[in-house]
Amino acid sequence: MSARSAVEDVVQTYFDGLFFADVDRLASVFHPRAVYATADETPALIRSMDEYFRVVAARQSPASRNESRRDHVDSVEFAGPNTALARVRCSIADRDFVDLLTLIRVNDRWQIIAKVFQISEQPRQPQESQ
Repeated sequence: MSARSAVEDVVQTYFDGLFFADVDRLASVFHPRAVYATADETPALIRSMDEYFRVVAARQSPASRNESRRDHVDSVEFAGPNTALARVRCSIADRDFVDLLTLIRVNDRWQIIAKVFQISEQPRQPQESQ
């Protein structure tokens, strides 16, 4: 398997973990010491994986709300044989996310070591009267 395919597999598992709010899937792709961060909150929000996984476990999954799957890989770049950056997009409810996922290859396995993201709120569409 090529490095690009391996990274894309990690990203797909990441998307699946978010869509199903599945902490086990997410834990399989994040390095245990990974960082979760956004400057879209004041002060900047920076979490450990334990903190992040508790938040995911407590949320209702997009799958359980019958949301359409909205995730996409914009790009994957390699800094070398053991470091990659994936720019990805996904949506959950009325929030769109652009995630910059930094991955490292440790013991021939790609893992996300940092998730830094931007959030944008999307206005909800008014419901039509029946």
